Amino acid sequence: MAPHNVRWGIMATGWIASVVAVASSSSKSRAEDFISDTGIPAPCAAHESYRDLVADPNVDVVYVATPHSHHFQNVMLAFEAGKHVLCEKAFTVNAAQAKILCETAKTKNLFLMEAVWTRYFPLSVQVRGLIQDGTLGEVLRVLADNSFGDDMEERWGIEHRMVNKDLAGGALLDLGIYSLTWVFQALYHTLPRESRKAPSRISSHMSLYHLTGADEATSILLTFPTSTPSNLPPLGESQAVAMTHLRVSTNVDDKPVQPSVRIQGTKGEIQIYGPAFRPERYRVVPKGEGEVKEVECSFPGEGKGMYWEADEVARCLRDGKLESDSMPWEESIIIMEVMDEVRRQGGLVYPENIESTVYPTPM
Repeated sequence: MAPHNVRWGIMATGWIASVVAVASSSSKSRAEDFISDTGIPAPCAAHESYRDLVADPNVDVVYVATPHSHHFQNVMLAFEAGKHVLCEKAFTVNAAQAKILCETAKTKNLFLMEAVWTRYFPLSVQVRGLIQDGTLGEVLRVLADNSFGDDMEERWGIEHRMVNKDLAGGALLDLGIYSLTWVFQALYHTLPRESRKAPSRISSHMSLYHLTGADEATSILLTFPTSTPSNLPPLGESQAVAMTHLRVSTNVDDKPVQPSVRIQGTKGEIQIYGPAFRPERYRVVPKGEGEVKEVECSFPGEGKGMYWEADEVARCLRDGKLESDSMPWEESIIIMEVMDEVRRQGGLVYPENIESTVYPTPM
């Protein structure tokens, strides 16, 4: 099959595959430095504003890599210019914003996808397949953690986006999204689309960072009114624990001896090793005397793994799709609704301008 070329524009100095334009909100020189430092081949234009970037006729799709506080406004800007969008996670600040983005994409006939890169890794595709083919029996529980232990006061202070409420900072939206990604990959996405149901119960505990009020630790207990892959009585219900923390780590070193994710079924479990956002191996552990299967899923060359989600965008654009089957709009919205409820329970509210559903809103 002949390659399908897509011309990318980067909004903020993140990273993506073949790029023809980059914009920085701070200066044109910063965009030029990014192009130079990352070795993006010519021709690649540097723009001094996001508005100039989305107006570039050479750009097909915009990768929004700004802080999630700005996603709603930035995606709407791209849509206003008629551009397709790949938007970094967390998709938005709240579910109301996510719904408007999806409605706007549909109305304008533009592609939109949340850039949860983990979903497109071969490891994730394989794990979903093992669940769907019944290797684990009926999957009833997922335990997922994505945590990094730091001296918060020294490393993050009060201005860094990780803890700055003006940038929708906190563990939940930045790191907890990956724990929820594994929960939803395993317990929701592996069902046929018409059988998927949002969690029926959500309980959470949140600890707030004393210097800024953003969350530094969040633990979520979810119950789904389904099990997977069969969802047959008398089971028909599953549970999950999704955790994230900024002061303690999932594993204390770079060679984890404990899995960051465990997916448990009636016939065995899958244990996923490495950080939940970018794991590189997993084990299939059958119940009883069966053989444990170890699977390595390394990343080619020096790549980090974003090329797989970029490939998915290209496939969808080639095929005329507005959304990806791997990360459909409905699923992104439901995950945002879960995080809305967790924030409500934890008392975490962001400034009015970044919670706003009005476009344009000054940031």
